[in-house]
Amino acid sequence: MKKYYDNLNTEIKKYFKILESNFPEWLNEYIDTKELLSQQYISVTCGTIYSNLFESDFFFSSLDHSVAVALIVWHFTHDKKQTLSGLFHDIATPAFKHCVDFLNGDYMTQESTEDLTTEIIKKSKEIMKLLKRDNIEISEIDNYHLYPIADNDTPKLSADRLEYSLSNALFTYRLLDLASIKEIYDDIEIQTNEEKEIELGFKTKKNARNFVKVTSRLSVIYREDRTRYSMQLIADILKRLSDENKISKKDLYELKESEVINIIESSKYNDIFNIWKNAKKVKISKEKPKKETFIQAVVTLIFSQVLIKLLGLVYTLYLTNREGFGDSGNAIYSSGFQIYALLLTFSSTGVPNAISYLVSERLAVGDNKGAHKIFKIAFVTFALIGIMGSLLLFAGAETISNKW
Repeated sequence: MKKYYDNLNTEIKKYFKILESNFPEWLNEYIDTKELLSQQYISVTCGTIYSNLFESDFFFSSLDHSVAVALIVWHFTHDKKQTLSGLFHDIATPAFKHCVDFLNGDYMTQESTEDLTTEIIKKSKEIMKLLKRDNIEISEIDNYHLYPIADNDTPKLSADRLEYSLSNALFTYRLLDLASIKEIYDDIEIQTNEEKEIELGFKTKKNARNFVKVTSRLSVIYREDRTRYSMQLIADILKRLSDENKISKKDLYELKESEVINIIESSKYNDIFNIWKNAKKVKISKEKPKKETFIQAVVTLIFSQVLIKLLGLVYTLYLTNREGFGDSGNAIYSSGFQIYALLLTFSSTGVPNAISYLVSERLAVGDNKGAHKIFKIAFVTFALIGIMGSLLLFAGAETISNKW
């Protein structure tokens, strides 16, 4: 029994039939491995199908996309290695797909999760056994960027880019029907571009124009406020749950999207999540958020420093001109102030800079918990030192002044 294919949605089977009329039987063994089957619980829409902001609730999974890419590559090359590279290219996809790229700060390329591909394949006994049987090295299938038919740079056309355009147009946004998909797909062939590289291309300008029209409409949808807002909202909720130790990045790779949603809905973020689920429209504020410019920040810093110096001057003038203070009091104050100034420089410049460096280092690699831990330890440590020092000076003021 083929675990995946036999239970496949009828509409998706018809779509696959267009991509490759003879489904390669050898591919089923790879598809039915534990690591790939887990991808059938992750939606390619990055969670947007769970909100009424979007019209479609059709669940086209990450595994459906990967299999479709593999079928396209097989259709045009009949090369096992290239086909498997297409099948495995999203094996490291976590729940909510590219929302985790937003969480990782990878807003532009949205490829931050691909680094785990090799590791996941290596750890799979099933996949490694099949690769060994077929005499295929892991380095030949863990990076689909090696094969221009499987993947290439925009605006070139590859199996990956072609597939998510066709499936989104067919299932998610209903811009095309199966007949239109077939007409476009049957017009594609392998061509050599102006850079002397092979890529997928169209035989006729008519179908090329139709495909560009569809992808242009999809491009607008991908950049709409509702799409970006939804992905950022999910990423923000996941980040907060992660900071609160309610969920880990490991969980996002091991749990189904439905299970992650259960965690969100049982948390204090349930209300905002349900508002998003039931929303019909994203409202845009007429006022842009005010951002502090570099010059404003510099002026604020200068003003604060001047204010500090003026307050220090007022204090000094009052103390040195106080009746009974005199030259001897001024001499004692000045000698003690030198020690104070040295300690002040250390505490207000050296230590904060060192802490900010350590915190920034953790934040740069996405370790928010580590950054918070450093801040917390530093805060508690220096608060205790400050309190102990103050108590020591207060209790021993007479001893220090008379004997030191």
